[in-house]
Amino acid sequence: MITVLSGGTGTPKLLQGIKEIIKAKDLTVIVNTLENNYFSGVYVSADVDTVMYTLCDLINDKTWYGRVDDTFYTHEVLEELGFHETLRIGDKDRALKIQKTELLKEYSLQDVVKIQKNALGIESTILPMSNTQPHVTIDTDEGMLSFHDFLITHQSKPHVNDVIYSPVEAADGVIESIENSDTVIIGPSNPITSINPIINMPGVKKALKNVYVTSVSPFISNNAISGPASKFMMAKGYSNDCVGVASIYKDFLNHYIINNTDDKYKHIIENEIPKVSLENIILKTMEDKIKLAKMILE
Repeated sequence: MITVLSGGTGTPKLLQGIKEIIKAKDLTVIVNTLENNYFSGVYVSADVDTVMYTLCDLINDKTWYGRVDDTFYTHEVLEELGFHETLRIGDKDRALKIQKTELLKEYSLQDVVKIQKNALGIESTILPMSNTQPHVTIDTDEGMLSFHDFLITHQSKPHVNDVIYSPVEAADGVIESIENSDTVIIGPSNPITSINPIINMPGVKKALKNVYVTSVSPFISNNAISGPASKFMMAKGYSNDCVGVASIYKDFLNHYIINNTDDKYKHIIENEIPKVSLENIILKTMEDKIKLAKMILE
């Protein structure tokens, strides 16, 4: 069995390659829920939904948010009525979120995700990292901001002093899926707000130390592959490059894959990580994604 730790942007690109080369039932994805919240009256679990849409080939891979070929009639009418939505939610995507909101009145998030992924025909296991709603605050030079306020309203522009989030317990099956894996893959998602919330849950690091763990860097030189990872890394005292990420994962990481242009960092990382590989991690085409997935799982 393969278990992947995922956020909502970088890792789903890798998942597109992985799902082409292994059986769906052999794949488990543990997904970040740090950014989950209510918007426009519906519960939004953006990373979980992105993983679901990726695994059933419905993802909008231009934005890595929402469904492909969605319409936005509801959003547009709300705007006409003078109601501003923080998130631009598509009509088909909104339907999934409405159902999720209603189901959460009776079921845990974990059970809701199982109901929805089964309805979408997904045979792989998708586990939200926790059934407990975490709270995240971005401490900036413009004050304390919620994650989406920072990301969307302020366009990630303020200087970040700190990223603060509440600890949560792992959902049922999270620890066990790691322990029972042949390989755990940490995808190229934001280390601070996508991966750290998962690995910092009680029991997760202990489980990771007892299995083979491979990670793909979310940085090319000093540039994050996506999102505000650079600002978040520096706010937490890490360098904004593949070396900084290695220092977060070093206690349990066996194999670290960095971009083939980052060879100057390889000897530094080898002091902390047993195996370091140089590969193309810029996943533009399906060929790129499958090639990297095969390299990880060979």
